[in-house]
Amino acid sequence: MLKTSHERPDRRLRGVAEELTNGCASYIRLVKGTGGMGAGRTRLDRERNKLCLRDVEYIGKEAKKVKAMVKPSVLKENLSKMKSLHSKLKGLCDDPQHSIPDVFIWMLSGPKRVAYARIAARQILHSVREEECGEHCGKIQTLFLRLPGKKSLGLSGWSIQAKVDIYFWFGLAKNKRDFLKGLPQGYKAIRAGNSLKAPPKTLNYPDRLQFELRAHMYQARGLLAADDTGLSDPFAKVIFSTHTDTTQVIEETLSPTWDQTLIMPNITLFGRAEELRDDPPIIIIEVFDQDTVGKNEYIGRTIAKPVVKMSHERYEEPRFPSQLDWYQMYRGMTKAGEILAAFELLQIKGKDQIESTKVTEAIQTSQGHKFTVPKGIRPLLAKHRIEVLFWGLRDLKRVQLISVDRPRVDIEIAGRCVSSCLINNYKKNPNFAEPVKFIEDVDLPEVEYWCPPISITCIDCRAFGRSVLVGTHIISNISKFVFRPPDKSKIYTGKTLDRLSNASEFYITFKQLKKLVNKNKLCFFRVSLDLNLDDEEKKTKEDEEDPLDEATLDWWSKYFASLETLNEEKSKMDEANIQDVYNDDEDQESIVPSTETNDHKAKLAEQVGVVKQAKKSLGAPVRKWKHKKLPIDELKIYDTELENSNEFSGFNDLLNSFDLYRGKREDLADDITDQKRIVGNFKGAFKIYRHPLPHYVEQPDPQYGMFKGLPSNEPIHVLVRVYIIRATDLHPTDPNGKSDPYIVISLGENKVNDKENYISKQLNPTFGKAFDFEATFPMESILNVQIYDWDLLSADDLIGETKIDLENRFYSKHRSLCGVAEKYAIFGYNQWRDPMKPSEILKKLCKELKLDGPHFMPGKVRVGNKTFQGAIELEDENGHKKPTEEHVALVALRNWEEIPKVGCKLVPEHVETRSLYNSEKPGIEQGRVELWVDMFPMDMPLPGPPVDVSPRKPKGFQLRVIIWNTDEVLLQDDDFFTGEKASDIYLKGWLLGDDKQETDIHYRSLTGEGNFNWRFIYPFDYLVAEEKCVVTKKESMFSWDETEFKIPPRLNLQVWDADHFSADDFLGSLTLDLTRLPRGAKSANKCSLNMAAEDDDSSNVPMISIFKQRRIKGLGWPFTAKNDQDELGNHSTFGGKVEAEISLLTAEEAEKNPAGYGRDEPDPLEKPNRPDTSFVWFMNPLKSLRYLICARFKWLIIKVFIALLLIALLVLFIYSSPSWIMKKIVGA
Repeated sequence: MLKTSHERPDRRLRGVAEELTNGCASYIRLVKGTGGMGAGRTRLDRERNKLCLRDVEYIGKEAKKVKAMVKPSVLKENLSKMKSLHSKLKGLCDDPQHSIPDVFIWMLSGPKRVAYARIAARQILHSVREEECGEHCGKIQTLFLRLPGKKSLGLSGWSIQAKVDIYFWFGLAKNKRDFLKGLPQGYKAIRAGNSLKAPPKTLNYPDRLQFELRAHMYQARGLLAADDTGLSDPFAKVIFSTHTDTTQVIEETLSPTWDQTLIMPNITLFGRAEELRDDPPIIIIEVFDQDTVGKNEYIGRTIAKPVVKMSHERYEEPRFPSQLDWYQMYRGMTKAGEILAAFELLQIKGKDQIESTKVTEAIQTSQGHKFTVPKGIRPLLAKHRIEVLFWGLRDLKRVQLISVDRPRVDIEIAGRCVSSCLINNYKKNPNFAEPVKFIEDVDLPEVEYWCPPISITCIDCRAFGRSVLVGTHIISNISKFVFRPPDKSKIYTGKTLDRLSNASEFYITFKQLKKLVNKNKLCFFRVSLDLNLDDEEKKTKEDEEDPLDEATLDWWSKYFASLETLNEEKSKMDEANIQDVYNDDEDQESIVPSTETNDHKAKLAEQVGVVKQAKKSLGAPVRKWKHKKLPIDELKIYDTELENSNEFSGFNDLLNSFDLYRGKREDLADDITDQKRIVGNFKGAFKIYRHPLPHYVEQPDPQYGMFKGLPSNEPIHVLVRVYIIRATDLHPTDPNGKSDPYIVISLGENKVNDKENYISKQLNPTFGKAFDFEATFPMESILNVQIYDWDLLSADDLIGETKIDLENRFYSKHRSLCGVAEKYAIFGYNQWRDPMKPSEILKKLCKELKLDGPHFMPGKVRVGNKTFQGAIELEDENGHKKPTEEHVALVALRNWEEIPKVGCKLVPEHVETRSLYNSEKPGIEQGRVELWVDMFPMDMPLPGPPVDVSPRKPKGFQLRVIIWNTDEVLLQDDDFFTGEKASDIYLKGWLLGDDKQETDIHYRSLTGEGNFNWRFIYPFDYLVAEEKCVVTKKESMFSWDETEFKIPPRLNLQVWDADHFSADDFLGSLTLDLTRLPRGAKSANKCSLNMAAEDDDSSNVPMISIFKQRRIKGLGWPFTAKNDQDELGNHSTFGGKVEAEISLLTAEEAEKNPAGYGRDEPDPLEKPNRPDTSFVWFMNPLKSLRYLICARFKWLIIKVFIALLLIALLVLFIYSSPSWIMKKIVGA
């Protein structure tokens, strides 16, 4: 769907996904209706039933997702997803334990078994339901017999041993009446005996149809190399029914043009004419390489079906003559090339039946006579002119143990050939002296689909007239080299629109407006112009509001600002894709009732929420505030290789690189394994166009053709400056999961090894290096950047490497010598680094491209019919302004693609990201490296010193955190004496992980309030641009070097309950990002969990950066604690408040104004005013009696004492009352 020109392939894919979803739903419904997952006689059946049901449900859900996500922009990704689902579904069809054995067909020669074929029983199994039948049940199929055992492997097993047309039916005995229904009608069944139930012994077809097959074999392309030279001597063999025929042999080519019609008369076929017309037998085409010694070597095979003409039909359009088509050949699982052919099957009833369809007369060749392809079938040819640019050869390897010294290149297409001049000394100069040659009046098909390939052959001319083949390359698709003249009507329309889009200020009358063809262009231009003006006004306002100190800026400021812009663009694209999916799904479900639509929207919103949550948990901390972006000049950061960007089309506008191959191609070889066959590289280009060109098109130059303005290919000296910024995601090579990377750069014989400056234990190192090389193109044009892992005892390991072809960049029209900056400046972090000023570059481009201009005016410049505007003043270091033309010239260069005909995108100031690969692990990315390359010709003024890209050194800071009080802290313990809730509160804090500090303990807090007046001090090193703290330390005592870690600046505070005889209890935590710090509550009542929320939507608290404000005090930041009732731990509870003061000082300021830890000198803090109940009970028994017993049970003790006193008095009264009474009675 992607390669063809079918309209809206996304709709077709959506239809396939919908059909798959419905099929899965139907299967699930049938399985559950017949017993569900528990159905089956054995445990294996039941478990397999569960597996199938689970996988089919998964496939159905995924297909539904693909249907919702199908968009033209992501069609390839969705197509690969559907392919994986197809392979998964196909895997379910294979039963792990077949209950029915497979069917074997053996071909015997006497007692010896010669060849066989194996057919799976499920392919021929019959069912009363047609969709459940095997794919070959009740059908005539063609089987290819193969050699048994190990003989089927290798060359001997590829070719066909025998071809059998066979009819299979395998089913239940009660359905045997259906076994002959698939046979061609018109037969008489001859049975053994008189039993009607027995199967027929033979089938007799009284009516036999006679046919003649015509195989029009035109050409082939991209065949596999079968000889050691990298070529083949191919011929094709056509097999149909019981007939075979072969084409003639074309020697030493991978793209043969046979132009031969093979005729096979008197072919007898059985069955009804209508069935044969609709479903004819297949044709087998095999291609072999002819060898003078030994057997012919098999190259590949394909199958085709002919176009059938019955006797009562006329040989006329639209079905006849049949059209040529490309057929893909395979050798095993490997693609072996393509064949351009057409096949016709004509019914014969009499001798004169096909006179009207006679083929062309036979022509005599060295191999005998042959019939050429008839005119109606062969492609319509037209005269073409082919211009070949022979630029040079690169990296040629030894051939037959001798280095290549005098090579030449032959170009062949459609039987016409042109040879380059001879390179007399390859080592001295590998370029050709005569770069452009022509092939006149080449007959090529008018339809590009049928065009033959271009064959590139490199030959080394050696002593005594010997010629040795070095390597070959086949260009199968030549469409990218075809020049198509523009439509005459579009040329004049384009001029009108160019004039319109040119003017930044224009006045237009109503009469002129009526003459314009496309009025929407005008409206769009005016709207976009107004928007641009508004944006400029906003920018100027922002610049005025936020002045910037340029003295503090450097190249890294520009880099990180550009990196932030790149991340914003990616996030916008992700949001746009999600919105497109939502809108597309909304359109599809518009006919669904509202309840279902709302449910679907809710599910989609839930899925998007899950994605956001995953990004939060896996990625960087979410920004909870939108800070104003500083007006810093930026550069362009490419997330891929510069040549892979669509803007520059691989820098192949002048030169193309073609790999030269030699030797046989291995089985199951791909592009990666084929690298071993590469013996060199040919650099050149092709221009193919119909000749003569229309008169309104610019005519080619007599000497250089369409390669006008071709630069000289003589050797040139160039200063190459390579900037290596950083590497990311390097593959670990050490046992500890890290690497010690360093850089090795080579350009020709020049090599720089930066082993001394390796970075210890890093997978994302920042190098910040610049290297200068003096090279000579073309001998030294491949830049090789390698990253090695340093090892103390063993040899260093190659992590990965990337290669850059500097020559293609150097000669490209996109001017990748030195990137065009966003603004022109003569000082500061954005200083212009190209030795040529923008005006000089503009004049040079206009001269080379023969453009009118540049014509400078105050604040304007005109190039051709295009006018650009820009600033008119330039500021120097002293603040003085003077008039200049450089700003407007730079605007013209930045918008050079707007120049009609010759305009293109110029390479901006940039950083490109290149993938690293290792030959020992082919095709697997080993990491990425960010770099850029500048090139300066030595015959031009040399540039200034390189840009300082050395890594920023972290700046020393000291963070001081004063913990004043806590409030509403959770009460964890129960008092031993009183049973009251209480906590012994203390706080822990750290910044870098290994710098934990603790306050003293506030004992017996009954209300959750704690008083501390305690100071934490955290010295640290900080990178302002990256917003990361830098920690350098040894990972272990056995580490050889210190390792640098970069961690986000986050202050962590925890509140704990101290226990003397058990582990301390955790009460709550608070994490504060120092770059996005929530402003503390002004009062304790306003402190809530909302201040600790990480989501932008749920937190409306203003954010500040401690690195800007330097000091902040808050009466409340909330502690959060885990909710015990929440099993997943997604929800938190309120764990208390902390009143703190946070201040940040530079290392110099901290040295001038020292402060002590805790409450120590200097600058001591007052002791907290804690309540009298704050003490340890077993350390102060008297206080315990006073505060724990007396304070609480004072009145109870008094009451008990009075009661005891009264009881004692009563007891004494009772005890003494008898004697007192006796005395009174006696009167003593």
